[in-house]
Amino acid sequence: MKILILKPSSLGDVVQALPVLRAIKQHLPASEVYWWIDSRLAPLLQGDADLTGIIPFDRRQWATPACLASLWRNIRFLRDQELDWVIDLQCLARSGSFAWIVNGKLTVGLDEPREGARGFYDLIAPRPSYHTHAVDWYLGVLPLLGVPPARDLRWLPPRPGIAAAVRRQWPIEGSPWILLQPGARWSNKRWPAEHFVELIRQVASWRQDARFAILGGGEDRALGEAIARAKPSHCLDLTGRISLPEMVEWVRAGAIMLSNDTGPMHVAAALGTPLVALFGPTEPRRTGPYGQLDHVLQLALPCVPCMKSRCANSRAFECLRALSPATVFQAVQKRLAIPPPESI
Repeated sequence: MKILILKPSSLGDVVQALPVLRAIKQHLPASEVYWWIDSRLAPLLQGDADLTGIIPFDRRQWATPACLASLWRNIRFLRDQELDWVIDLQCLARSGSFAWIVNGKLTVGLDEPREGARGFYDLIAPRPSYHTHAVDWYLGVLPLLGVPPARDLRWLPPRPGIAAAVRRQWPIEGSPWILLQPGARWSNKRWPAEHFVELIRQVASWRQDARFAILGGGEDRALGEAIARAKPSHCLDLTGRISLPEMVEWVRAGAIMLSNDTGPMHVAAALGTPLVALFGPTEPRRTGPYGQLDHVLQLALPCVPCMKSRCANSRAFECLRALSPATVFQAVQKRLAIPPPESI
């Protein structure tokens, strides 16, 4: 049995699709599974024991001659595999057409109306309701394939070599590390930097042994620097300084993560790292931290959730600005006072 999963981006979406891979391999351990993924996210899956191969493409260079040549090589390779199943969990025109071109014996996708990708599929998994979580929606392809629900899944298995390298470079042991994720793709999904600063001051006064690791990409460096200045002796600014696999191991080692609605939040949920998730314009029941939705903080405003990337409220960014550091501090205190859950 040869299978292709298409879920190229984003980080959170790829993480939330991993249970589909794990369930298939649990049911069909001899199957050969390939994953089509944005090359920037490929390190997340490199070396994964459940994958026979990764098929990377450069999403940023989608229409360039070099990318088209690479796509054609990948298509020829996949067609030569004579795939039994092609599972499209992205369900946009780009992924749907790729799924059709590789010519698998059976193509399965999601009932996503955008861009008409449904026309490429033999079988379609509906979203039972508007509020059905993305993970449960993705898992809806499994009954169509005769794959039973999986048990005792490890979404992101440990990578001991990377974990050891992280511990050699940074002093993780000996202190409870509070992970801060201040960035997000949408500006209106970001809790204000000054609120993070005040939270650090409150937590440090309560737990003098606590240390703070600030996560994020290179685009978050200004945020990281501003927040780290709150208490330089207690803060480690990692924005733009660690790889994706290193970020995963940092999240695995953390005592708790405080995060906006963004990809690393889903990594924490997958690893069972205790979370306090800060939501503004988006709907946590659809895309919140799976298994930890009861630890989402979101204000009950008339405009929430607006599901828009630009704030139209006359009081700009009120949904997150009005979420006070004191409220978040109380949630962090409660989460640090209980043992972490097991990985989901």
